Amino acid sequence: MVPPPRPSRARWRRGKWEKRLLPLNKKKKEEEEERRKRFGRRSFAYLTITERLPYIVTKAVDTLHRHTDTFFAQYGQEGVEAEKAAIGLLSKLRNELQTDKPVLPLTDGFPDAAQWNKYLEQQQARLGSEENTSWFKAPWLYVECYMYRRIHEALLLNPPMCDFDVFNEAKTQGFMESQEAIIAISTHLQKVNANVKCFKETELKAELQRLLQVSLWGNRCDLSISAGVANSQKLNPLTTLDSLKPLILVDDFESVWCCLINSKRKGTSETACTRVDIVLDNSGFELVADLILADFLITSQLADEIHFHGKSIPWYVSDTTKTDFDWTLKQMKTSCHLQMSCCGVAWENNVTKGVWIYQDHPFWTFPHAFCDMSLVANDLYAELQKSNLIFFKGDLNYRKLTGDRRWNYSVPFETALRGFQPAPLCSLRTLKADIQVGLKPGLGEQLAASEPDWMTTGHYAVIQFNSPLRK
Repeated sequence: MVPPPRPSRARWRRGKWEKRLLPLNKKKKEEEEERRKRFGRRSFAYLTITERLPYIVTKAVDTLHRHTDTFFAQYGQEGVEAEKAAIGLLSKLRNELQTDKPVLPLTDGFPDAAQWNKYLEQQQARLGSEENTSWFKAPWLYVECYMYRRIHEALLLNPPMCDFDVFNEAKTQGFMESQEAIIAISTHLQKVNANVKCFKETELKAELQRLLQVSLWGNRCDLSISAGVANSQKLNPLTTLDSLKPLILVDDFESVWCCLINSKRKGTSETACTRVDIVLDNSGFELVADLILADFLITSQLADEIHFHGKSIPWYVSDTTKTDFDWTLKQMKTSCHLQMSCCGVAWENNVTKGVWIYQDHPFWTFPHAFCDMSLVANDLYAELQKSNLIFFKGDLNYRKLTGDRRWNYSVPFETALRGFQPAPLCSLRTLKADIQVGLKPGLGEQLAASEPDWMTTGHYAVIQFNSPLRK
């Protein structure tokens, strides 16, 4: 009988190595089970923390690597050393995230650091002294916001590159790849503006509804959901609105119209001013769609003043900062396409005249739910109370409006706001996180049965309105 061949030395070593890995694999499996207990089996929160966020940090590291020559050209060897140190901090962050390390206090001395550290203390107090607040034990919304703040900390701690935006390339790409869609809505706006003074109220209403829906569906262009992978608007959005309308699960447009037209009718005196606030979400195509809506509100005299609220630091990959806002206006103004250029010139003029006002506030990059705004940022809450209507764009704002809680689908929107009512407000949101309120009884369950991922794909949308009872 011929004995079986002996394994090669390489195979023997591999087999021995695999045996040595068994305890590690067992430990990894146990950690996996712990994650699933915390987040639910492949819940959206679980996928975000374990897959999407590490990938976003990795892309930030890659961006810094690719700009070594730029840092050297601008700052010499000091810039190269700063880049290396920032990459080290980001690599450490990624490791903490993936291995459920404790959440650490911020140390950069930035003005908002004290508020962040206070919030961490509150989270720790809820857990008690037996366990630390860690990436898998803290609320999803908190650690997701915290990750972006830590990315910013890695840059703040390493001057002279404190103002470098690791997400800028992705945002620029999103804008450039949406050129055809931007040209289409810019051309449409110029035609509307040429005739808007002759519009009857029914025509004003129809156009507002059209541009509101363009702004709504523009929210699909979200680079944090795609983890920075290109996610631009390729088609003319105006041609798809009719087919998309059945996908709007809650449509409170009539309430939005009544709010605006009633404010316009009341604004008969010279001192009266109708103010609309837009809490921005993504830059790129969505920002342009928001600016198109804002332009129409001014030219139609449905509003006299628009206040834009953006982020004070790079946030959720594609969220709008002041730099993004100014860059977009400049790109529109200097475009070779006439209609885009006309929009850019008009928009820059609106800013110069003070008709359009851009504001940022640290609260927009805090982890707090909006129901805490009056306590944490009373100055911002008081500012919003001056508004006749506030549009909240996007999914993150919706999560903060509703406290990121797992409400029953039919819970009223007003209930989920938990007292946050500075002024009449409207959420324009495509669904990209597993939370939704204000649906007709049974609708959420019906969708869940037929489409298990219906809340996270961006396929559906809502236009949800709430107005406080003012004395």
